[in-house]
Amino acid sequence: MKVITLLALCVTLFCQGYSNSLDSCQGRCGYGTDSNFSCQCNPSCERYSDCCSDYAELCKAGATSCKGRCGEKYNSQNKCHCNSKCTQYKNCCSDYTDLCDSDGGGGGSVITDAEIKSVSEALYALDSNKASASELIIDPQALVPNSETSSETDLSSQPLFRYLDEETLFSRPTYAAFLAVLDNYHRMTGQTEDFNPQQLAEQETFVKETMSNTELGRELFAFLYTKGVYASEEEFIQDLKMMWFGLYSRYNNKMDSSGFEHIFAGEVKGGKVSGFHNWIQFYLLEKRGELNYYSHSFNGPWTTYPDVMGMQFMWDGYYKQVGSAVIGCSPEFDFAIYSLCYITRPGKQCRLSLGGKELIIQTYTWDKTTYGDGKKFIGSAFPATPRN
Repeated sequence: MKVITLLALCVTLFCQGYSNSLDSCQGRCGYGTDSNFSCQCNPSCERYSDCCSDYAELCKAGATSCKGRCGEKYNSQNKCHCNSKCTQYKNCCSDYTDLCDSDGGGGGSVITDAEIKSVSEALYALDSNKASASELIIDPQALVPNSETSSETDLSSQPLFRYLDEETLFSRPTYAAFLAVLDNYHRMTGQTEDFNPQQLAEQETFVKETMSNTELGRELFAFLYTKGVYASEEEFIQDLKMMWFGLYSRYNNKMDSSGFEHIFAGEVKGGKVSGFHNWIQFYLLEKRGELNYYSHSFNGPWTTYPDVMGMQFMWDGYYKQVGSAVIGCSPEFDFAIYSLCYITRPGKQCRLSLGGKELIIQTYTWDKTTYGDGKKFIGSAFPATPRN
């Protein structure tokens, strides 16, 4: 009996210890939501009211480290500080120089390729709204070498998209929000874009629906927060709205373009398709008979969605030599990986990892116009053609 009682006591103490470890932020401050724990220790937990009881003490106000705090606003309650003025007032946290005072991506601590690959794997795993094999069927047909992508020859007799379960996918909030924004643009450069209040509200809804209301979006913000790129979710959302939807001129000094229009909706400039790197827009135009799929010059190594393809096609009389896109992903995944790459590798190649396979995203800044404190709008972002 004494042995049984002793064993029971040990089990009880073990369970209590295990339970306590699940309810504490000890050693857990940082990005990522982990469903194995009963409470969370990342920046978004305040919004979702699921922070551990010691979150503020260990990860926020009482912290003596700049981890996740670079550029934050001054708070007199903090023991030390991590903003640009702390050196002037000699009240920086001891690791301020290492984590915040550098030339790394986004103005915070250095963001390495390994970290970008790690967070992209997390985003890939969290893409719960991607299309399944039963919801999306494509028919790639003709494969052409890079040397023949400019031939403007239709080598595929059938559409690229054979089937899409619109009823299931398009009824989801992020898809619905994306579709609402997608039809707000004039495709010809040189035509001024002028958004009415409803269209501006649709932009706001899209960013919040994809980035604030999904685990995937929360993961991206939490990562950028811990790297000191953003001091709050509000700053993150506002910056995304500006970099993606802020207007600039591609032709004749007209406010005719934006990162979102160029990448997701597509444009026509100089008699050719410009941008256009989204599979949903491709599907919709093909379905309406406005787009004719010709061939593809590369197909990614993924056997499930999302996959990556480089397509040749004619859009109502205008040709696209290589319109690369991530196929079958959710709008939030598309938006997140391009945002991640532009924020961390503006104007450069960005190396992601999806299911253990590398995807390179090429980004470009729009150098002619700035917003806010000298920030640059997104010029373009798209999957780069893989090397042979």
